[in-house]
Amino acid sequence: MKKGLLDVCVLHVLKNGDTYGYKLTQEITELLEVSESALYPVLRRLENQGYLITYSAEFSGRLRKYYRITDLGVRRLNEYIQELLELKRVIDAVTGGNRDGE
Repeated sequence: MKKGLLDVCVLHVLKNGDTYGYKLTQEITELLEVSESALYPVLRRLENQGYLITYSAEFSGRLRKYYRITDLGVRRLNEYIQELLELKRVIDAVTGGNRDGE
C-alpha cells in the first residue's frame, strides 16, 4: 500500500511544478516517511511507465536532474485520487468515521 501512496505523492508534488530529486524527496517526506534510496527506483519506474519525464538544467555551475509530470501522469494521478476516495469511504464505514463531523 505504501508503494501506491508513494506513487501518488510523487505525482501530486510534480503536478505543482517541475522539481529536482533532493527537493522532491524533501516534499515527499513531509507527506510520507520514506528514504531517499526508496524514492529513486519509484521515479525510474514512473518514468518508464510514461508518467513523468526528466531533463537536466544547470544550477550554480552544476547539472541538476529535474522531473516533470506528463499528461499521462496527470491522468494516472486523477485515477489514484478516485481510488483513494473510494478507500476513504470504506475506511470511514468500517471505523465509523466521518459521521456528524467526526
